[in-house]
Amino acid sequence: MHYPSQLNPDEARKLIRSQAWDKPTAGMANGYIQANLAILPKDLAFEFLLFSQRNPKSCPIIDVTEPGSPVPMLSAPNADIRTDLPKYRVYKNGELAEELSDIKSYWNDDMVAFLIGCSFTFEEALLKNNIPIRHIEENRNVPMYKTNIDCAKVGRFEGPMVVSMRPMTEKEAIRAVQVTSRFPSVHGAPVHIGNPEAIGISDILQPDFGDAVTINDGEVPVFWACGVTPQAVAMHVKPEIMITHAPGHMFITDLKNEELSIL
Repeated sequence: MHYPSQLNPDEARKLIRSQAWDKPTAGMANGYIQANLAILPKDLAFEFLLFSQRNPKSCPIIDVTEPGSPVPMLSAPNADIRTDLPKYRVYKNGELAEELSDIKSYWNDDMVAFLIGCSFTFEEALLKNNIPIRHIEENRNVPMYKTNIDCAKVGRFEGPMVVSMRPMTEKEAIRAVQVTSRFPSVHGAPVHIGNPEAIGISDILQPDFGDAVTINDGEVPVFWACGVTPQAVAMHVKPEIMITHAPGHMFITDLKNEELSIL
């Protein structure tokens, strides 16, 4: 069997669909775009699309399915949104109801799925520039935090931006800004560098989602807007039902990372 990093997207999704892989997808199918997931009833879909358009750092849209269709035609026409993520979260009235390995029991003809750009996409570029990715080194999920940065409100959708964090030296942080600026469709450049309290994070070692990672002496935390933001919005807005990926457990598309980069 290939290492997870060497799998092509179809192989990776088959592994996930068979429930042989239930861990975070960081480092899987290297070179291919991974996406966050948000599934909503059709009557909320337009508002969410507009919310995403007005909050492109947090919610850069990669693909949207037809109502009732579990197939993301633009990004992975052989895939099934209901089975091809390692772990899903189901929110009911803003509360986390359960985590599942597939969502066939919840799917109906009224549902619309949104695939949202993920920072895992630009991590390959960071590694190629010799910038370490601590959560990959430590085999953990990336740490994510709710902030005091408000998203632009659209209709019923409002709430705080969620950020992901990667520690690095100040010199590496400067290079990371340059590298990730080339990927505006997957969160782009950092939204904050340094003091976590300035964006409402009281304890950097207690992330709201994901796992804590080591921050060494001489390193600073670097924060990117994160596609887990819709989950924080779900908690705030309390729609009757909203289905998302579990943090770190992404959808692997057929699109290559280079397709979302700018020179």
